[in-house]
Amino acid sequence: MRLGRPNQMPRRDPQLTLSLPTPCGWGGCRPGAGRKPGTNPSMRHRSREHLPRTAPAHVTLRVAEGVPSLRTVRISREIERTFSKGRSRPGFRLVHYSLQGNHAHLIVEAQDRQALGRGMMAIGSRVARAVNRVADRSGPVLADRYHVRLLRTPKEVRFALRYVLLNARHHAARTQTGGLGVVLDPASSARWFDGWRIQSSRGNEPSSPDSVRSPVARARTWLLTVGWRRHGLLDPTDVPGRSIRAARHTHDESRSRRTRNPPRGRR
Repeated sequence: MRLGRPNQMPRRDPQLTLSLPTPCGWGGCRPGAGRKPGTNPSMRHRSREHLPRTAPAHVTLRVAEGVPSLRTVRISREIERTFSKGRSRPGFRLVHYSLQGNHAHLIVEAQDRQALGRGMMAIGSRVARAVNRVADRSGPVLADRYHVRLLRTPKEVRFALRYVLLNARHHAARTQTGGLGVVLDPASSARWFDGWRIQSSRGNEPSSPDSVRSPVARARTWLLTVGWRRHGLLDPTDVPGRSIRAARHTHDESRSRRTRNPPRGRR
């Protein structure tokens, strides 16, 4: 008679498969799951892309609803004053800015992604405190996360400078039909910009740039100091987006003309 091993474990029965009910469709990872974006969706919380120290960035800040316009004279001057105190910090520099009614455009230089995040946190705090201080209010000022776009080529940098420093003319061209004149936007850093093609008026600002501390730092990257100038200096009379709108208007007119007068078919 053969005896089994004394330390041998008894053999277990196989596990039974349970017949669970079919999921009803709630919860879990599935197509279309999650909160649906509204009419004005906020920035998605995705990881920022790698930021090389040689590339400046175009940053856009959006203001929450109910906040006074950033172009109010008192608010724009207070933001200019607070920018002059926090224009530069380790690894971060505010090079140019433009304030609009419900958003702000910035051109910044940062050493890396972490320095950009810390610098924009400081800039956002300064904007919020300046607005609440002047408007005698409390609560959040910025709507959501900032939007950032890296500028990797001289042409991209020139386009961003043109768009930011002349952004007020871009918005004014939508409502005005006459000439806009040659006046630098007082709610921007255009008065401290040295890349204009012609000399222009400095607007209704009572103080000159020489008597006021600059709210922006001096650029250090090659793209913002030398590179963009290879494509030509900026014209203060230019209107960003005007050529695109003109081309679109011409295209619409040609389409309507073809609709009214369709071409005759071949006989």
